Amino acid sequence: MMRIQSMVRALATASALAASLAAGAAQIVIGQVAPLSGLEGAQARAYSAGIQLALDKANKAGGVNGHTFTLVRKDDGGRPEDTIAGTRALLAESRPLALAGYFGDRSMAEVVRSGLLQKENIPLVGYRVNEIRAEAPLVYSVRANLRDELNKITEHLVTVGITRFGLFYPDGAGAASLLAAMEEAMKARGGRLTAKATYVQGTNKVPNSVVDGFVAAAPQAIIIVSSGAAAAAFIEKYRLDGGTAQLFAHSGADIEQISQRLGDEQMKGVAITQVTPSPYKISGRLSKEFSDMVRNANPKLEVPASYAMMEGYIAGSVIVEAARRMGPRISREGFVGALDGLDNLDLGGYKVGFRPGMRSGSKFVELTIITDSGRIRQ
Repeated sequence: MMRIQSMVRALATASALAASLAAGAAQIVIGQVAPLSGLEGAQARAYSAGIQLALDKANKAGGVNGHTFTLVRKDDGGRPEDTIAGTRALLAESRPLALAGYFGDRSMAEVVRSGLLQKENIPLVGYRVNEIRAEAPLVYSVRANLRDELNKITEHLVTVGITRFGLFYPDGAGAASLLAAMEEAMKARGGRLTAKATYVQGTNKVPNSVVDGFVAAAPQAIIIVSSGAAAAAFIEKYRLDGGTAQLFAHSGADIEQISQRLGDEQMKGVAITQVTPSPYKISGRLSKEFSDMVRNANPKLEVPASYAMMEGYIAGSVIVEAARRMGPRISREGFVGALDGLDNLDLGGYKVGFRPGMRSGSKFVELTIITDSGRIRQ
Protein backbone atom coordinates (compact mmCIF):
# COMPACT_ATOMS: atom_id res chain seq x y z
CA MET A 1 0.00 0.00 0.00
CA MET A 2 2.79 2.44 0.92
CA ARG A 3 4.53 1.67 -2.39
CA ILE A 4 1.32 2.48 -4.30
CA GLN A 5 0.89 5.75 -2.33
CA SER A 6 4.50 6.67 -3.14
CA MET A 7 3.90 6.04 -6.82
CA VAL A 8 0.74 8.15 -6.76
CA ARG A 9 2.62 11.04 -5.10
CA ALA A 10 5.39 10.78 -7.72
CA LEU A 11 2.88 10.79 -10.54
CA ALA A 12 1.13 13.79 -9.01
CA THR A 13 4.43 15.67 -8.76
CA ALA A 14 5.28 14.87 -12.39
CA SER A 15 1.81 15.93 -13.50
CA ALA A 16 2.14 19.23 -11.63
CA LEU A 17 5.53 19.88 -13.24
CA ALA A 18 4.13 19.08 -16.69
CA ALA A 19 1.17 21.39 -16.06
CA SER A 20 3.52 24.15 -14.95
CA LEU A 21 5.61 23.85 -18.12
CA ALA A 22 2.49 23.68 -20.26
CA ALA A 23 1.25 26.85 -18.58
CA GLY A 24 4.40 28.60 -19.80
CA ALA A 25 6.91 28.56 -16.95
CA ALA A 26 9.88 28.00 -19.27
CA GLN A 27 13.14 29.90 -19.67
CA ILE A 28 14.14 30.83 -23.21
CA VAL A 29 17.94 30.79 -23.47
CA ILE A 30 19.78 33.07 -25.90
CA GLY A 31 23.46 32.24 -26.45
CA GLN A 32 26.34 34.56 -27.29
CA VAL A 33 29.94 33.64 -28.08
CA ALA A 34 31.97 36.80 -28.63
CA PRO A 35 35.31 38.52 -27.84
CA LEU A 36 34.34 39.72 -24.37
CA SER A 37 38.07 40.27 -23.80
CA GLY A 38 40.80 41.48 -26.17
CA LEU A 39 40.83 44.25 -28.79
CA GLU A 40 37.08 44.15 -29.41
CA GLY A 41 36.13 43.40 -25.80
CA ALA A 42 34.48 46.74 -25.02
CA GLN A 43 32.27 46.62 -28.12
CA ALA A 44 31.30 42.98 -27.61
CA ARG A 45 30.41 43.59 -23.96
CA ALA A 46 28.39 46.64 -24.98
CA TYR A 47 26.52 44.59 -27.60
CA SER A 48 25.89 41.93 -24.96
CA ALA A 49 24.61 44.55 -22.51
CA GLY A 50 22.20 45.80 -25.17
CA ILE A 51 20.79 42.31 -25.73
CA GLN A 52 20.41 41.91 -21.97
CA LEU A 53 18.54 45.22 -21.67
CA ALA A 54 15.98 44.08 -24.26
CA LEU A 55 15.54 40.71 -22.51
CA ASP A 56 15.23 42.44 -19.13
CA LYS A 57 12.52 44.72 -20.52
CA ALA A 58 10.54 41.70 -21.69
CA ASN A 59 11.06 39.83 -18.41
CA LYS A 60 9.91 42.81 -16.31
CA ALA A 61 6.71 42.87 -18.35
CA GLY A 62 6.07 39.21 -17.52
CA GLY A 63 7.89 37.67 -20.46
CA VAL A 64 6.19 36.61 -23.69
CA ASN A 65 3.57 33.88 -23.86
CA GLY A 66 4.46 33.12 -20.25
CA HIS A 67 8.14 32.51 -21.05
CA THR A 68 11.06 34.56 -19.73
CA PHE A 69 14.53 35.03 -21.19
CA THR A 70 18.09 34.47 -20.05
CA LEU A 71 21.36 35.30 -21.84
CA VAL A 72 24.28 32.86 -21.61
CA ARG A 73 27.67 34.22 -22.75
CA LYS A 74 31.04 32.70 -23.57
CA ASP A 75 34.27 34.59 -24.34
CA ASP A 76 36.13 33.58 -27.50
CA GLY A 77 38.85 36.25 -27.12
CA GLY A 78 38.55 37.02 -30.84
CA ARG A 79 39.89 33.57 -31.79
CA PRO A 80 37.77 31.79 -34.44
CA GLU A 81 38.67 28.34 -33.12
CA ASP A 82 37.35 29.38 -29.69
CA THR A 83 34.19 30.74 -31.30
CA ILE A 84 33.43 27.28 -32.65
CA ALA A 85 34.44 25.47 -29.44
CA GLY A 86 32.40 27.89 -27.33
CA THR A 87 29.37 27.54 -29.59
CA ARG A 88 29.51 23.75 -29.45
CA ALA A 89 29.77 23.85 -25.65
CA LEU A 90 26.95 26.37 -25.33
CA LEU A 91 24.67 24.32 -27.58
CA ALA A 92 25.32 21.17 -25.55
CA GLU A 93 25.11 22.77 -22.10
CA SER A 94 22.34 25.36 -22.41
CA ARG A 95 20.26 24.36 -25.46
CA PRO A 96 19.59 27.95 -26.56
CA LEU A 97 16.66 28.87 -28.77
CA ALA A 98 18.85 31.31 -30.72
CA LEU A 99 22.38 32.70 -30.91
CA ALA A 100 23.17 36.43 -31.04
CA GLY A 101 25.89 39.07 -30.88
CA TYR A 102 28.78 37.34 -32.69
CA PHE A 103 31.83 39.36 -33.80
CA GLY A 104 34.57 39.14 -36.42
CA ASP A 105 35.02 38.24 -40.08
CA ARG A 106 36.91 35.01 -39.44
CA SER A 107 34.70 33.92 -36.55
CA MET A 108 31.53 34.39 -38.56
CA ALA A 109 33.06 32.63 -41.55
CA GLU A 110 33.97 29.66 -39.36
CA VAL A 111 30.50 29.50 -37.83
CA VAL A 112 28.90 29.38 -41.28
CA ARG A 113 31.50 26.94 -42.64
CA SER A 114 31.12 24.58 -39.68
CA GLY A 115 27.51 23.79 -40.54
CA LEU A 116 26.54 24.04 -36.85
CA LEU A 117 23.58 26.33 -37.51
CA GLN A 118 22.00 23.99 -40.06
CA LYS A 119 22.78 20.87 -38.03
CA GLU A 120 21.12 22.33 -34.94
CA ASN A 121 18.53 24.34 -36.92
CA ILE A 122 19.38 27.36 -34.77
CA PRO A 123 19.34 30.97 -36.02
CA LEU A 124 22.00 33.59 -35.31
CA VAL A 125 20.40 37.03 -34.88
CA GLY A 126 22.74 40.04 -34.93
CA TYR A 127 26.49 40.10 -35.63
CA ARG A 128 29.32 42.52 -36.52
CA VAL A 129 31.85 42.05 -39.31
CA ASN A 130 34.16 44.26 -41.39
CA GLU A 131 33.42 42.64 -44.74
CA ILE A 132 30.67 42.17 -47.30
CA ARG A 133 29.09 38.81 -46.53
CA ALA A 134 26.92 36.73 -48.79
CA GLU A 135 23.56 35.65 -47.42
CA ALA A 136 23.78 32.45 -45.38
CA PRO A 137 20.98 30.21 -44.09
CA LEU A 138 19.86 30.99 -40.52
CA VAL A 139 22.10 34.10 -40.25
CA TYR A 140 20.08 37.30 -39.64
CA SER A 141 21.53 40.82 -39.65
CA VAL A 142 19.67 43.60 -37.82
CA ARG A 143 21.81 46.36 -39.40
CA ALA A 144 22.55 47.78 -42.83
CA ASN A 145 25.39 45.99 -44.60
CA LEU A 146 28.81 47.37 -45.52
CA ARG A 147 27.80 47.93 -49.15
CA ASP A 148 25.08 50.31 -47.94
CA GLU A 149 27.63 52.20 -45.85
CA LEU A 150 30.08 52.54 -48.75
CA ASN A 151 27.32 53.84 -50.99
CA LYS A 152 26.31 56.42 -48.38
CA ILE A 153 29.89 57.68 -47.95
CA THR A 154 30.73 57.89 -51.67
CA GLU A 155 27.39 59.51 -52.52
CA HIS A 156 27.98 62.22 -49.92
CA LEU A 157 31.60 62.88 -50.89
CA VAL A 158 31.05 63.02 -54.64
CA THR A 159 28.16 65.42 -54.04
CA VAL A 160 30.57 67.87 -52.37
CA GLY A 161 33.19 67.52 -55.13
CA ILE A 162 35.50 64.81 -53.73
CA THR A 163 36.41 62.20 -56.34
CA ARG A 164 39.86 60.82 -55.34
CA PHE A 165 39.52 58.13 -52.69
CA GLY A 166 41.77 55.99 -50.53
CA LEU A 167 40.72 52.74 -48.83
CA PHE A 168 42.19 51.18 -45.65
CA TYR A 169 40.81 47.71 -45.00
CA PRO A 170 41.60 44.26 -43.52
CA ASP A 171 43.33 41.55 -45.51
CA GLY A 172 41.65 38.19 -45.70
CA ALA A 173 38.95 36.35 -47.61
CA GLY A 174 36.56 39.31 -47.75
CA ALA A 175 39.03 41.77 -49.28
CA ALA A 176 38.14 41.04 -52.91
CA SER A 177 34.40 41.53 -52.33
CA LEU A 178 35.06 44.77 -50.47
CA LEU A 179 37.24 46.15 -53.28
CA ALA A 180 34.66 45.18 -55.89
CA ALA A 181 31.91 46.95 -53.94
CA MET A 182 34.07 50.04 -53.51
CA GLU A 183 34.87 50.17 -57.23
CA GLU A 184 31.19 49.71 -58.07
CA ALA A 185 30.12 52.53 -55.74
CA MET A 186 32.69 54.93 -57.20
CA LYS A 187 32.00 54.02 -60.82
CA ALA A 188 28.33 54.80 -60.29
CA ARG A 189 29.22 58.28 -59.01
CA GLY A 190 32.36 59.25 -60.89
CA GLY A 191 34.94 58.61 -58.16
CA ARG A 192 38.39 56.98 -58.44
CA LEU A 193 40.33 54.78 -56.01
CA THR A 194 43.82 56.31 -56.04
CA ALA A 195 45.32 54.60 -52.95
CA LYS A 196 44.62 51.43 -50.98
CA ALA A 197 46.32 49.43 -48.22
CA THR A 198 45.50 46.60 -45.83
CA TYR A 199 46.29 45.68 -42.25
CA VAL A 200 46.50 42.23 -40.68
CA GLN A 201 43.01 41.14 -39.75
CA GLY A 202 42.43 40.72 -36.02
CA THR A 203 45.22 43.15 -35.03
CA ASN A 204 45.70 46.91 -34.68
CA LYS A 205 49.12 46.94 -36.34
CA VAL A 206 49.50 49.63 -39.03
CA PRO A 207 52.92 49.59 -40.80
CA ASN A 208 54.57 52.95 -41.43
CA SER A 209 54.70 52.10 -45.12
CA VAL A 210 50.90 52.06 -45.23
CA VAL A 211 50.66 55.60 -43.89
CA ASP A 212 53.53 56.79 -46.10
CA GLY A 213 51.71 55.47 -49.16
CA PHE A 214 48.53 57.37 -48.36
CA VAL A 215 50.41 60.60 -47.63
CA ALA A 216 52.29 60.33 -50.94
CA ALA A 217 49.16 59.53 -52.99
CA ALA A 218 47.25 62.40 -51.37
CA PRO A 219 43.65 61.19 -51.86
CA GLN A 220 41.01 63.75 -50.94
CA ALA A 221 39.26 61.29 -48.61
CA ILE A 222 40.17 57.93 -47.06
CA ILE A 223 37.52 55.37 -46.21
CA ILE A 224 38.47 53.23 -43.21
CA VAL A 225 36.90 49.77 -43.03
CA SER A 226 38.36 48.22 -39.89
CA SER A 227 37.90 47.46 -36.23
CA GLY A 228 37.90 50.41 -33.86
CA ALA A 229 41.37 49.50 -32.59
CA ALA A 230 42.88 49.41 -36.08
CA ALA A 231 41.07 52.61 -37.07
CA ALA A 232 42.47 54.44 -34.05
CA ALA A 233 46.01 53.25 -34.85
CA PHE A 234 45.70 54.35 -38.47
CA ILE A 235 44.22 57.77 -37.68
CA GLU A 236 46.90 58.45 -35.07
CA LYS A 237 49.78 57.64 -37.44
CA TYR A 238 48.21 59.36 -40.43
CA ARG A 239 47.59 62.60 -38.53
CA LEU A 240 51.07 62.59 -36.97
CA ASP A 241 52.61 62.16 -40.44
CA GLY A 242 50.77 65.21 -41.72
CA GLY A 243 47.98 63.50 -43.64
CA THR A 244 45.24 65.94 -44.56
CA ALA A 245 42.58 63.82 -46.29
CA GLN A 246 39.08 63.68 -44.88
CA LEU A 247 38.66 60.45 -42.92
CA PHE A 248 35.48 58.40 -43.10
CA ALA A 249 35.20 55.27 -40.96
CA HIS A 250 32.50 52.64 -41.22
CA SER A 251 30.28 51.83 -38.26
CA GLY A 252 32.52 49.07 -36.86
CA ALA A 253 35.03 51.71 -35.76
CA ASP A 254 32.86 53.26 -33.08
CA ILE A 255 33.78 56.49 -31.33
CA GLU A 256 33.96 54.91 -27.88
CA GLN A 257 36.83 52.65 -28.88
CA ILE A 258 38.64 55.29 -30.95
CA SER A 259 38.46 57.83 -28.13
CA GLN A 260 40.32 55.49 -25.77
CA ARG A 261 43.47 56.02 -27.87
CA LEU A 262 43.08 59.38 -29.59
CA GLY A 263 42.78 62.90 -28.26
CA ASP A 264 40.08 65.37 -29.33
CA GLU A 265 42.42 67.10 -31.79
CA GLN A 266 43.22 63.86 -33.63
CA MET A 267 39.56 62.82 -33.70
CA LYS A 268 38.24 66.21 -34.86
CA GLY A 269 36.57 66.03 -38.25
CA VAL A 270 36.55 62.23 -38.49
CA ALA A 271 33.23 61.07 -39.93
CA ILE A 272 31.66 57.73 -39.00
CA THR A 273 28.70 55.98 -40.58
CA GLN A 274 26.11 54.79 -38.08
CA VAL A 275 23.62 52.01 -38.69
CA THR A 276 21.37 52.59 -35.67
CA PRO A 277 19.74 55.66 -34.13
CA SER A 278 21.95 57.56 -31.71
CA PRO A 279 22.21 56.09 -28.20
CA TYR A 280 22.92 59.60 -26.84
CA LYS A 281 19.75 61.48 -27.75
CA ILE A 282 16.05 60.73 -27.85
CA SER A 283 14.77 60.82 -31.42
CA GLY A 284 11.94 58.29 -31.30
CA ARG A 285 10.30 55.51 -29.29
CA LEU A 286 13.24 53.14 -29.69
CA SER A 287 15.83 55.60 -28.38
CA LYS A 288 13.48 56.59 -25.52
CA GLU A 289 13.07 52.95 -24.48
CA PHE A 290 16.82 52.39 -24.74
CA SER A 291 17.62 55.50 -22.70
CA ASP A 292 15.15 54.51 -19.98
CA MET A 293 16.54 50.98 -19.76
CA VAL A 294 20.15 52.25 -19.53
CA ARG A 295 19.25 54.78 -16.85
CA ASN A 296 17.33 52.27 -14.74
CA ALA A 297 19.63 49.27 -15.26
CA ASN A 298 20.19 47.35 -12.02
CA PRO A 299 22.91 46.32 -11.47
CA LYS A 300 24.63 49.13 -13.31
CA LEU A 301 25.99 48.29 -16.75
CA GLU A 302 29.64 47.20 -17.00
CA VAL A 303 30.21 49.50 -20.01
CA PRO A 304 28.75 52.91 -20.98
CA ALA A 305 25.96 53.37 -23.53
CA SER A 306 27.21 53.25 -27.13
CA TYR A 307 26.18 52.51 -30.69
CA ALA A 308 27.23 48.89 -30.17
CA MET A 309 24.92 48.69 -27.14
CA MET A 310 22.06 50.18 -29.15
CA GLU A 311 22.64 47.58 -31.88
CA GLY A 312 22.55 44.83 -29.26
CA TYR A 313 19.31 46.27 -27.91
CA ILE A 314 17.83 46.12 -31.41
CA ALA A 315 18.95 42.48 -31.83
CA GLY A 316 17.44 41.61 -28.45
CA SER A 317 14.18 43.39 -29.33
CA VAL A 318 13.94 41.44 -32.60
CA ILE A 319 14.48 38.20 -30.68
CA VAL A 320 11.74 39.08 -28.18
CA GLU A 321 9.26 39.94 -30.94
CA ALA A 322 10.01 36.74 -32.86
CA ALA A 323 9.51 34.73 -29.66
CA ARG A 324 6.17 36.47 -29.12
CA ARG A 325 5.05 35.58 -32.64
CA MET A 326 6.30 32.02 -32.22
CA GLY A 327 3.48 31.41 -29.74
CA PRO A 328 3.46 29.43 -26.47
CA ARG A 329 5.14 26.32 -27.89
CA ILE A 330 8.93 26.80 -27.86
CA SER A 331 10.80 25.37 -30.83
CA ARG A 332 13.63 26.48 -33.06
CA GLU A 333 11.51 25.69 -36.12
CA GLY A 334 8.77 27.98 -34.85
CA PHE A 335 11.25 30.71 -33.98
CA VAL A 336 12.86 30.62 -37.45
CA GLY A 337 9.41 30.79 -39.02
CA ALA A 338 8.59 33.82 -36.88
CA LEU A 339 11.84 35.53 -37.87
CA ASP A 340 11.11 34.97 -41.56
CA GLY A 341 7.70 36.57 -41.00
CA LEU A 342 9.09 39.83 -39.58
CA ASP A 343 8.61 41.59 -42.89
CA ASN A 344 8.33 45.20 -41.65
CA LEU A 345 8.84 45.39 -37.89
CA ASP A 346 8.83 48.98 -36.63
CA LEU A 347 10.74 49.18 -33.35
CA GLY A 348 9.93 52.87 -33.02
CA GLY A 349 11.90 54.84 -35.58
CA TYR A 350 13.92 51.87 -36.79
CA LYS A 351 12.51 49.19 -39.09
CA VAL A 352 13.70 45.61 -39.46
CA GLY A 353 12.42 43.18 -42.06
CA PHE A 354 13.19 39.58 -43.01
CA ARG A 355 11.65 37.06 -45.33
CA PRO A 356 12.83 33.71 -46.72
CA GLY A 357 16.03 34.33 -48.71
CA MET A 358 16.42 37.91 -47.43
CA ARG A 359 18.07 38.14 -44.02
CA SER A 360 19.70 41.60 -44.14
CA GLY A 361 17.17 43.37 -42.00
CA SER A 362 17.83 47.11 -42.34
CA LYS A 363 18.92 49.86 -44.74
CA PHE A 364 19.34 52.58 -42.07
CA VAL A 365 22.63 54.50 -42.54
CA GLU A 366 23.47 58.04 -41.45
CA LEU A 367 26.70 60.03 -41.34
CA THR A 368 28.03 61.50 -38.11
CA ILE A 369 31.04 63.72 -37.53
CA ILE A 370 33.25 64.16 -34.46
CA THR A 371 33.31 67.79 -33.32
CA ASP A 372 36.09 69.87 -31.72
CA SER A 373 34.95 68.67 -28.29
CA GLY A 374 35.08 64.99 -29.29
CA ARG A 375 31.31 64.60 -29.48
CA ILE A 376 29.27 63.08 -32.29
CA ARG A 377 27.09 65.36 -34.41
CA GLN A 378 24.57 64.06 -36.98
